[in-house]
Amino acid sequence: MRLVLLGPPGAGKGTQARLLTAKFDAAHVSAGDLLRQAVADGSEWGQTAKSIMAQGALVPDGVVIEIIEKRLRQPDCASGYILDGFPRTLRQAEALSDVLKMLYAPLDRVISLEVSEDDLVSRLAGRRVCRACGTMFHVDTKPPVRIGVCDNCGDQLFQRDDDKEDTIRHRLRVYREQTEPLIAYYNKMGLLRRIDGHGTIEEIARRIHRALGDG
Repeated sequence: MRLVLLGPPGAGKGTQARLLTAKFDAAHVSAGDLLRQAVADGSEWGQTAKSIMAQGALVPDGVVIEIIEKRLRQPDCASGYILDGFPRTLRQAEALSDVLKMLYAPLDRVISLEVSEDDLVSRLAGRRVCRACGTMFHVDTKPPVRIGVCDNCGDQLFQRDDDKEDTIRHRLRVYREQTEPLIAYYNKMGLLRRIDGHGTIEEIARRIHRALGDG
């Protein structure tokens, strides 16, 4: 299975991607995770991306394309992958098509998760992340046993800069301007399936499986 998950920040792409990778034995290729790892490693790519990500803007296409292409060429992607958070612009989509032609690995489907803006702000602004192990919590829907402390490892929880409300609103504007055109792009190619992203994780997963012709 070679699949792209589209959707605004907070739509649940990462959660659904992890479920799909387990089901189809595919690699989870998260643009956000790759960029954050580059930042943590202090690489040249990471230094370029760090300040841009903190402002809620998109990292330059050239940087993201290089990172994703390198990842897709790794052996675990040969049998399939779930692309999460990439592409985000038409240039990225066109570059991805070129890379996949070279790899003889065209996309099977593109899923667009659709969620209202108010719900997205609520999801993201309440998110808290463990500094040590990366486990995610939510102040309303998945609070830790002790406020500000990770249930998994006991380290400190924090709010990412890009999860603050002003930044979230900006990220959503960027999404509408630069990423929504991809819906038309992939729809024209006959690959797109729109999915209601409201509801429980299980409900959304069932909708995706139906769209993939699997239940």
